Amino acid sequence: MRPLKKKLTIAAAAVNAAAIIGAVVLTALGSHAAKAQSYNDAADRWSSDGKRKYSQISCFFSSDSGFDRNGVNSLRGQLLTELKNVSVTPTEGVDLVPDAYSAPAGTATVSGDDSGRSDAEITAVGGNYFFLFRDFKLLSGAYFSENDLMQTGAVIDRQLAWDLYGSDEVAGMNIYINNVKLFISGVIDTPSTKPEKRSAGKTPKAYISYYAAGLIFGGGSSMEDTVPDLKPPAPEFRTITSYECIVPEPVENFAYSKVKGGLGDSYKGKVSIVNNTERFLPKTRVKALKKLDEYAVVKNQIVYPFWENASRIVEIRLSFIYGARRLLLAIPLITAVCLLIMAYRLFMRKKEGLKKAAANLISARWRSLKDRAPKKAAQTEEKES
Repeated sequence: MRPLKKKLTIAAAAVNAAAIIGAVVLTALGSHAAKAQSYNDAADRWSSDGKRKYSQISCFFSSDSGFDRNGVNSLRGQLLTELKNVSVTPTEGVDLVPDAYSAPAGTATVSGDDSGRSDAEITAVGGNYFFLFRDFKLLSGAYFSENDLMQTGAVIDRQLAWDLYGSDEVAGMNIYINNVKLFISGVIDTPSTKPEKRSAGKTPKAYISYYAAGLIFGGGSSMEDTVPDLKPPAPEFRTITSYECIVPEPVENFAYSKVKGGLGDSYKGKVSIVNNTERFLPKTRVKALKKLDEYAVVKNQIVYPFWENASRIVEIRLSFIYGARRLLLAIPLITAVCLLIMAYRLFMRKKEGLKKAAANLISARWRSLKDRAPKKAAQTEEKES
C-alpha cells in the first residue's frame, strides 16, 4: 500500500499545483482584459491623488426615453444635493461631479478641402469631460469641451483623417459634414482591442458638439459666413442616449444608488445603469454568471455605444474566466479541508498516547529541574565563600 499511497500523494500534489498555476494564469488573463477596456477606469484617472474614493456610473437610454439636457441638469443637481447632505464638498476649482453625455447623430458624408470624401458615424457629445471618459489616444490636435467659445470643432479618428487628407496631422483643417463647415480639433487613434474593433465596425468616426449637431442634423446654415466669436442660432439637437458621471463614494454603493434614485421610475424600462468601477471585479463577474441571458437576449431598445458593447463582451468573457478560476481554487481548498480532517482524526486516534508522552516529557523536565536546584545552590555557596 505504501507505493500506492505515495503515488496518490504525488498525484494530489500535482493536481493542486496545476490548479493553483491555472488560477494564477486566469487571474492574469482577466486582469489584462479588464485593463484593456480603459473607458471603465475614468474614476481612477480623475482621482489620481487617491485622497477621495470615486465611482464611475454610466446610464444608457432608449432613443424614445425623453432624457435630455434638462434631465442632465436635474440629475446633476440631485447628486450635488445628496453629497452636500453627507458633508462632501468640492475642492476649489474642481468639479465635484464631472459628467458628460452623448448620442449617435447618424451617418453622414464628410469631405475636406481636397477631394477626399468618406461616410462617417457622427456622435454628438456634451459636457466638459466626454474625452476623459473615453481615454482615446490623441494623435494630434486637442479635444474640445462645452466651455469652448467656438463649438464647431470636431474630433475625428485616424481612418477618417487619412480618407480626407492622407495624414493624421490635420488639426485645424476644415471638414464638411453634410456641407456644414467645421474644423478638425483633434485626431484620435482607431480602436485597438478586439472587442472594440468588433463593436465599432469599420466605418470612420467623428465626434462633434451638440451645437454643431444642431447645425448639421437640424437643418442649420453653414458656418462660413458667421462671425467667429459669435454662435448663430441653430436648431437644437436634443437626443441623449448616454450619460456618465464620476461621483464621490462617502459610503459603499452611494454613487450607484443615488443615480438610480435620481432617475426614479420616470425611465423604467428605458435606461440601463452600470457601475463601471465595480463591473470587472471577480466577485461581480462570478455572480453575473446567473444573468448571462440578459446579455444574450435584448429586451429593450436601449442604445449602447461601441465602447459599452465592447465592455459587455469583456464582461461575458470575464464571467467565464473568473468562474473557471473559482473552480480551480476549489481544488486546493478542498484538499486543505481534507488534510485538516485527516489531521484531526489522527490526533483523536493518538490523543491518549500524545497525552502520556506529554505527561512523561513534563515529568522528566520537572525531575531535571529538581536535580539541578541543589547543584545551583551549592555553586552559589561556593562563590559566596
